Amino acid sequence: MKTLTVELGERSYPIHIGPDLLSRPELLTPYIPGQQVLIVSNETVAPLYMQRVETALSAFQVSKLILPDGERYKTLDSALQIYDALLAQRMDRQTTLIALGGGVIGDLTGFAAATYQRGVHFIQIPTTLLAQVDSSVGGKTGVNHPLGKNMIGAFHQPRCVLADTDTLLSLPERELKAGIAEVIKYGLIRDRAFFQWLQNNIEALLERNPEALAYAIEQSCRNKAEVVAADEREANQRALLNLGHTFGHAIETETGYTSWLHGEAVATGMAMAAHMSHELGWLDEAEQRATEALLAAAELPLTPPPMTPERFLELMAVDKKALGGKLRLVLLKAIGNAVLSADFEPAALNRTLNHYSRTASA
Repeated sequence: MKTLTVELGERSYPIHIGPDLLSRPELLTPYIPGQQVLIVSNETVAPLYMQRVETALSAFQVSKLILPDGERYKTLDSALQIYDALLAQRMDRQTTLIALGGGVIGDLTGFAAATYQRGVHFIQIPTTLLAQVDSSVGGKTGVNHPLGKNMIGAFHQPRCVLADTDTLLSLPERELKAGIAEVIKYGLIRDRAFFQWLQNNIEALLERNPEALAYAIEQSCRNKAEVVAADEREANQRALLNLGHTFGHAIETETGYTSWLHGEAVATGMAMAAHMSHELGWLDEAEQRATEALLAAAELPLTPPPMTPERFLELMAVDKKALGGKLRLVLLKAIGNAVLSADFEPAALNRTLNHYSRTASA
């Protein structure tokens, strides 16, 4: 087992990474101050892992809630179901919510924990690669709105994160690849050596080699933890973690959060960001091609669904990074060197959107 720490002073917390962690209650119990626990999971994950978590928490008063599986259920209605369960069990301010599942469950449970009685305790047990390397760390919680992704939410840090790598053995192949997209992101934005490691080890990740997966998760979490410690509330540096997300969220919103996985949309968004960075003269052609080649090697999509440039711009305008009505994008100066910029040439964005609109329609 590897343990990293998100350094946030009195609110610092560990990220435990390794196999068979669900069988180790001592990793969870120190972070549960009261007796009441609500485990929130979904219909896919609960049959696989709920019993093991319940057994590990046998010393507590454990309730559980099982929600439908899918991004389209990351809504206020689902959050209300969590509140209903908490109130029905008369759970108090010492309650601990545990998110057992992927990013949707983590975001929903964290949002409920942030807002129930103005904030209760919360633990992340991510069971997808995407959640283990990204959404479970950093305290971003929230729900989607039909007009925009993650537009309703709160910052609420977990007390600990338990990333049991054995849960990835049951992960569908498409979900695994979607998680690899977020792994690639860390190499692109701030860790060139990790990007080069990924170029040499992408097949091992696709084959679920345990050592390769453990290393990729550790390096991703280390990068995420450093960024969050430096900029918890996304005043500047943390926004770089959104490489590809403004384009990607537009894709997810356009498709109704149904046909594209988050990681797939982000992969296409990163390809679009690399293209635009090259159009601006920031990213050289060899590095743009290397970016696309690694995403393709991970068997991720590089082309959005058919969308007009006007529709892309309309959806991208509903973005949390926009300030004063001005769009800000995370772009690349080089592999390992991302920037957040509002001072880009609009024509470069238009060229990128037109290029991908033609590609998608071909």
